[in-house]
Amino acid sequence: MNRRSFLKTTAGVAGTGILGSAVAPGATGEALAKKMSPSPVAAGYSLAEQRRRLENIARSRQAIRTCLRRFLVTDYLPGQCCYNLGEYPATTPWSLEAYDEQELDRLRAHGIQIIQWFDDWADPLRLFGGDKYTPASAANARRFIAMAHERGMRVLPYASSCFLQRTDPDFRQEWSREGDNLVLGYWNMARCSPASPGWRAYLLPRITRLLDDYGADGIYIDGGYVANQYRQSRPPARDAVAAFEETPELDGAFGDLLALIYGEVKRRGGILKLHVNGADPPRVGGLKVYDYLWVGEGVGNADGLRQAVKNYPPYVVPCIDEAFAQVTSEDEPFLHAIPYLQFPILHAGKPVTGERGAIPGVRYAPEAGDFWMKRCREIRQHHQAHPKGPHTYSIWDAFPGRPEARPIHARWLARYRPLVEEGTWAWLEVSDSNLFPEKLPSDVVASVFANRELHLVLANYGPQEVQVKTTDTYVSTDAASAAPAKEWRIGRRSLMILRRSA
Repeated sequence: MNRRSFLKTTAGVAGTGILGSAVAPGATGEALAKKMSPSPVAAGYSLAEQRRRLENIARSRQAIRTCLRRFLVTDYLPGQCCYNLGEYPATTPWSLEAYDEQELDRLRAHGIQIIQWFDDWADPLRLFGGDKYTPASAANARRFIAMAHERGMRVLPYASSCFLQRTDPDFRQEWSREGDNLVLGYWNMARCSPASPGWRAYLLPRITRLLDDYGADGIYIDGGYVANQYRQSRPPARDAVAAFEETPELDGAFGDLLALIYGEVKRRGGILKLHVNGADPPRVGGLKVYDYLWVGEGVGNADGLRQAVKNYPPYVVPCIDEAFAQVTSEDEPFLHAIPYLQFPILHAGKPVTGERGAIPGVRYAPEAGDFWMKRCREIRQHHQAHPKGPHTYSIWDAFPGRPEARPIHARWLARYRPLVEEGTWAWLEVSDSNLFPEKLPSDVVASVFANRELHLVLANYGPQEVQVKTTDTYVSTDAASAAPAKEWRIGRRSLMILRRSA
């Protein structure tokens, strides 16, 4: 949730592991993770399927000499969505309705596996008796999570490792550097220092209670931190202890705090999704601090986002922020993601009405220069004029909403999941191989996914249609009746998923 004024897209750094098994109906909280049935590769593959997997891996290893990254897919849930529970701030707290039951049914049919909440699940302005770590109605939070579990989906509530409203009665200035604040929309947040023992003593027990009190399946952590590489010279927080190395390449205290939170999540068999800033990775010196890295907020160019994150350790969950970046078609987010073992997030839940930007008594940032306030106003005007839609489902979503977004997302997810079954070996951005009799066009990227089937992904990022020849015979996964072939016409800025013929 680091917002536009601090969003700087960085290039490069690295990409990495899938869980495709069914969940027992009615499983809740910690029990959900424990009741996952064994993956097919471990318990369900026949002798012939085990043979095909090994032969496809061997075939790929022999054919591919160099690539950007090679990775074994394990413990991966690609079907993820942001769920809008309702407007916040608001005049009344969010509630559960028949709509939520129906929406969760739709998301289950869609193939969604993880639901991500934002800070509106709680009550960060303390409007309704909750706070940043608790909702106005604990019963509603527990009931929603139980409803999701009944449908085999997991829920990750929001918290931040560093953000706290400056107006919160618990805030202490000694926890934060002077002037290290984010003022945007209704947020007036201090970035509390990860080096502050006072902040840690306040935060960590609240994180563990959040993990334990609602039956959630982990947590979504918003960094709320400006990396050392961006920091201007400023004295540390008064309460800070210089315990770790701090350089432009290493955020020592931040990494330690994230690793502690990650450890608490894993002790409970849960999932941690992390967002740092824009397209940034955590600079934590190799510490394991996330299962999924959420990227894209505030990044103004989808191609730039792809280039910045394509080599990050999986699993990366891209969210092209359509408040800033434009896409030319509903298919474009998948073009940027699938060749790099990524899958875009879906926006879902209740429609955003824009009322959150106009609640009496709430102190907002001036609208001039505040993209969040401007977007809320535009959405509100559109929603009042078109109450039946098309709807927008988050501030990052397209505005006006596009009715075709959801079915296209579902179609690509159905095509992607066979590529990333448990036990798949992936070779991303193949650069030297025997897969093609001729050199690939300069704007084409090829990636290989080997399991029971061998898939070849071809992505054309260029402005012109291209022809690609393959050494082996493949069929397109886009049509069940597609004929086997060795020559492929790939349209401008488009993606093909091919399956090797037997």
